[in-house]
Amino acid sequence: MKTIPRGITELTEHIKQLCGTKHAAWAKTFELTFSDTIKNTLVEDEHGIFVLTGDIPAMWQRDSTAQVRPYLIAAQHDPASAAIIKKVLARQFFNMNLDPYANAFNQTANNKGHQTDHTEMSPWIWERKYEIDSLCYPINLAYLYWKNVGDTSIFNQEFVEATHRAVETIQTEQNHEQSAYTFERFIDRPEDTLINNGRGGDIKVTGMSWCGFRPSDDACVYNYSIPENMFAHEILLQLTQIYRKVLHDLAFADKCEQIAQEIKAGIGRYGKMKSKSGKDIYAFEVDGLGHQLFMDDANVPNLISMPYLGSIQLDDPIYQNTKAASLSKENKYYYTGKYASGIGSPHTPAGYIWPIALAVQGLTDNDQVHKEKILNTLTKTTAGTNMMHEGFDPNAPENFTRPWFSWANMMFCELVLDYFGLRIKR
Repeated sequence: MKTIPRGITELTEHIKQLCGTKHAAWAKTFELTFSDTIKNTLVEDEHGIFVLTGDIPAMWQRDSTAQVRPYLIAAQHDPASAAIIKKVLARQFFNMNLDPYANAFNQTANNKGHQTDHTEMSPWIWERKYEIDSLCYPINLAYLYWKNVGDTSIFNQEFVEATHRAVETIQTEQNHEQSAYTFERFIDRPEDTLINNGRGGDIKVTGMSWCGFRPSDDACVYNYSIPENMFAHEILLQLTQIYRKVLHDLAFADKCEQIAQEIKAGIGRYGKMKSKSGKDIYAFEVDGLGHQLFMDDANVPNLISMPYLGSIQLDDPIYQNTKAASLSKENKYYYTGKYASGIGSPHTPAGYIWPIALAVQGLTDNDQVHKEKILNTLTKTTAGTNMMHEGFDPNAPENFTRPWFSWANMMFCELVLDYFGLRIKR
C-alpha cells in the first residue's frame, strides 16, 4: 500500500508540532517510521491485508498486531485508518483458522519458510513454533479495535471460528499430554527446537497453558511461560466480554472465563518466586515441578510488558518488584554500555540492547522524565538511519541487527504518542 490515510497524516503532523525544536530528532524518526508500515509492509489481497514483518517476507501474528496497533489512535476519528486495521484483523483470523499453532505465515500457499521442520507444516505456513501470544495478539487487537472504533462487524463468522480454535488450543495445552503438537528443527542452534522428540521438557498440570516457544521464537527452558499465560488470561477475559455483550453466546463466554480463572490460579500458585533481595517477583518460566527461571527477554510479552498489555496494574507491588529485578543485573539479559542500558535477548548477540524493550520500559513508566530519556536514547542509537533495529551494541550503536524491523519502529512511535498523552482506549 502507498496511500497514507488522512488520519495518520494529520496525527504525524500533530506529533511534529508537539515535538517542536526541542525534540526535533523524535519528530524526524517518528515521521519516517510511522508511515513506513503503511508504505512498505502492507499487501492487500482477497484475505485482507498481509503484513510483512520487515526484512523477512512473512507475517507474524504477534508482530503484525504491534505494527498497526498505534494506528488505533488515528482510527478513533478516521474511518480510513480504521479500515486498514480491520483488514489486518481479517487476515490474522484467516491465518489463525489455517493453523492455531503457527506463529508466521506466507501470503499465499507458496511453500516458503521452514518447510523442512518436523511438524505439521503446510504451504501457507512460514514457521510453526507454538507461542501463546500468536493467539493472544490478534484477539487483543480485535478487542482494542472494538473499544476504540466501536465497530462490531469484525466479530464475524471467521472471527468466531478462529477464536473457538484459539480457546480450544489454549485449553488443550493446559494438559500437554493430550496434545498432538510436536516441533523439531535439526540444526546446530538448540533454541530452535524442542527437546524430548519435539514435545518439550517435563511438566506438571498446573491450570496454566503450555507454551513451546518464547515471543523471541526461541524454545522455552520451562514450558509454562508466565508472561504468555498472563497475556492469555487477559485475552480470555476480553473474549468473555465480546461473547457476552456482542455475540450473546453465554456458554462460550463462560468457558473463556473459566479457563482464565484456571490460568490465573496456576500463575498464583506456581508463577511467583523470591528475588535475590527476598522480594516477591514473577518468574519468567516454570514447569510446575519446582523449577523456576528468572530472566527477562526483550520480546513482548515479557515480564516488564504486563501493564502495557493490560494483564496487571502498573502499581501492583509484585509487578514493580519484578520490573526492578528485570532492569538489573539479576536479569542476565540486562546490559549496560556507554550509550544505553536495557534488556536484550539470547536471540541476538550478547550485550545487544533491543529498542522494543526500551520502548516498553517507557510505556510502563509514569515518569515523563524517564520517558524523555528513553526516547532520546532511542533516537541517538539508530546509527544515523532514523529507524529502529532489532538489537544494537550499547557501546557502538553502529553495530546492530536487522536494518528494517517494523515492530521496533512502531513501538518507538507508540512511546512518542504516549509521551504526549495520546493513548489507546482500553
